[in-house]
Amino acid sequence: MKKWLTTLLLLPTLAFAAGSNIPLDEAGIDLKDKESLQRGAQTFMNYCLGCHQMQYQRYQRTFEDIGVPLEIGEQYLQFTGEKVSDYITSNMPYESAATWFGAPPPDLTLVNRVRGSDWLYTYMRTFYVDASRPFGVNNLTFPNVGMPHVLEGLQGTPRLATEMRMIDGEMTEVDVGLRTDGNGKLTSDEYDQTIRDLVNFLAYTGEPSRLQSEKIGKGVLIFILIFFVFAYLLKKDYWKDVKK
Repeated sequence: MKKWLTTLLLLPTLAFAAGSNIPLDEAGIDLKDKESLQRGAQTFMNYCLGCHQMQYQRYQRTFEDIGVPLEIGEQYLQFTGEKVSDYITSNMPYESAATWFGAPPPDLTLVNRVRGSDWLYTYMRTFYVDASRPFGVNNLTFPNVGMPHVLEGLQGTPRLATEMRMIDGEMTEVDVGLRTDGNGKLTSDEYDQTIRDLVNFLAYTGEPSRLQSEKIGKGVLIFILIFFVFAYLLKKDYWKDVKK
């Protein structure tokens, strides 16, 4: 328990300690898009839950919020025998994860609130082959990250592309971005949409009541505005005799 608590307390610090200065691409998420949230949940359950968990998010709450019937969710989005009322947890042993990855994979319930949607969207699209790394990949957004490219089968194998350019009068090899080998199951646009859906789902889990809170907030502002009008009129009525 103490180890989990320590990891959670250090997560924001560790998250911001590593990074790069590359421009972030706009995720363009939409929490009202239920179909996108459902696709994102499917991607998370199939590709991310084996290592990462969401120990503060329940299956039932998730299915209800994103519009998935409970029986469908239990059949197609639960793979480890939990009840629909359980939290979304991984079966990976804590000690083994620390050995395999150098540190336990972080819980992703609040990762969007720590990192931001644009960072996550860019991060998941900037893995590239690097034979010097333990898992054979590196990342432009998070250099030397200790995570394999679990979605490589969908994207294809990405590599740093270079070309020769004239710089200061000399031909120099420079990086010009990432290019895949085209062997992924998805096209480039389809992969980008898959990541956008996944980030959309992570944004939802970071603040499940966000849409409801925004709706209540608008109602409160309208109430305050109406109340202000009546309060102003009442003030004028009380003070009209004083002014005389």
